Amino acid sequence: MKVTPSISLFPILGIPLITPQDDLALVITKCAQKIGLELKDGILVVAQKVISKAEDRLVSMSKVTPSEKAREIAREDEKDPRHMEVVLQESEAIVRHGNRVLITETRHGFVCANAGVDLSNAPGEDIAVLLPLNPDESANQLRKGLEELGGQRLAVVITDTFGRPWREGLVDVAIGSSGIAPIDDFRGQTDLAGRELVVTTAATVDQLAAAAGMLMQKDSGIPAVWVTGVPVTGEGCVADLIRNPSEDLFR
Repeated sequence: MKVTPSISLFPILGIPLITPQDDLALVITKCAQKIGLELKDGILVVAQKVISKAEDRLVSMSKVTPSEKAREIAREDEKDPRHMEVVLQESEAIVRHGNRVLITETRHGFVCANAGVDLSNAPGEDIAVLLPLNPDESANQLRKGLEELGGQRLAVVITDTFGRPWREGLVDVAIGSSGIAPIDDFRGQTDLAGRELVVTTAATVDQLAAAAGMLMQKDSGIPAVWVTGVPVTGEGCVADLIRNPSEDLFR
């Protein structure tokens, strides 16, 4: 993928709090129109939280009965046992647990804290927000909805905030995508010195997520960013980014 000399990011302002009854494609299209933004030849980067709310991936913790395992983890970590139970239900396996951090593998294959189950910016004090069941399909459906409303030659990337091994701080990464190749493979090309690149592959959708994340802080009220200057080419999905456990040296 050859990027133009300039990449531009435009926050889509005015998106209201999303509920399960909302048509997210319609809401985003109307808000883009209000600020004079044409959804054409670009990439829509959307925070996972609004996708999950639109898909009703919400759990009332008042209806959750914690298991003994959830109670044990909650006692050790000084957390709500109901929250821990939801995390366990959303997890395929516990990868690491210690220092009040629970790292799990989700059904999607993501390795992250608390299986992505989030209590921040939830539509209620006792509500947990879960990851979409199939983020790649969620991205695909949103892209189709935007195209039906006039969007042209666009891609969609859904993001969430993950921690990272070996480094402090959180970074937005892609958990779903549609309409763009998730990885750029530079192998076989040459660097500036003419040396052949042997192992270089770039996680393009993660780079887009991190860039848009600068505008989508949790208190910003901006859950969607339009990106131009990155060619909308290729196909694939974020599932292509998940490393085979047999090749994972960090587990």
